[in-house]
Amino acid sequence: MLYAILCYAHEETVFAWSKEEEASVMERLHAVQEPLAKAGKLGPVGRLMPTTAATTVRKGKDEPLVLDGPFAETKEVLLGFYTAEFESLDEAVAFSKELSEVNPGSSSYEIRPFYVFHPNEIKAAEGGSS
Repeated sequence: MLYAILCYAHEETVFAWSKEEEASVMERLHAVQEPLAKAGKLGPVGRLMPTTAATTVRKGKDEPLVLDGPFAETKEVLLGFYTAEFESLDEAVAFSKELSEVNPGSSSYEIRPFYVFHPNEIKAAEGGSS
């Protein structure tokens, strides 16, 4: 099953790292990811820019509102994500524990089964054009 592993962190801590600290953390995270990548089970991995770079589209009474920044004010923010193929939830938990051990900036990892949605494939399956 494909899982999304969402990394939550205290943004002010992570974005205050020096270039050397950042490089060190990324090197350790890469070492944890490498076995999955070599096995062809690691999908896209992403790191989000700070919430100061965010834009939120919020449903309004008449038309959607476009706001600068994130919708919710929290101390812990979604910093990035992994997508990976695991045989079981236990494997996804074990991977997340490894990430947590080498990432001093993360405060939690949320694991969710992930469904890939390809609208063009649905149209093709229904006989439409893609």
